[in-house]
Amino acid sequence: MKWPNLIAAVLLLSSGIVLGTVWHSNANGSQPVPGGVEDPVVTKSYVDKLLGQNGGSSGSSSNSEDTAMKVVTVAAGKKLLATEEGTEFIVRSGKAVAYSEEKDGISNLTSGTDLVNGKAVANNNLILSPRAGRGITPDSSVSNNKLIVLVKGKYQLK
Repeated sequence: MKWPNLIAAVLLLSSGIVLGTVWHSNANGSQPVPGGVEDPVVTKSYVDKLLGQNGGSSGSSSNSEDTAMKVVTVAAGKKLLATEEGTEFIVRSGKAVAYSEEKDGISNLTSGTDLVNGKAVANNNLILSPRAGRGITPDSSVSNNKLIVLVKGKYQLK
């Protein structure tokens, strides 16, 4: 190979490498820099304030009782009824059945089924009462049956 052809080949290859490097760098440069003006870092309290949520510490939260699960014992012959929509139940021990005065019942969120009045409620399944007045009661076919239930939301024993 002659010198001019070799020099031309080296220059062409070098310019291709330089051009490829610059082009690649510009493509990556379009990403916003974390913490920069286009992608700022924000605090949890800022987001909570923006969304209108309670941004207080966990010790000062006024609604911490509403979000905690409570252990409730339901004696035989009693009913555990939701007093607001969205109340959740988890039967931990005993045999429970769904209670509703309407044709619709309560939702078993674990299995994805609707439990109408009198239908068995499986233990350790998350149950949701979509309306007030619906809930669970101990199965009357089991003697001395009492329930231990975790409850989240407002309820009454009746």
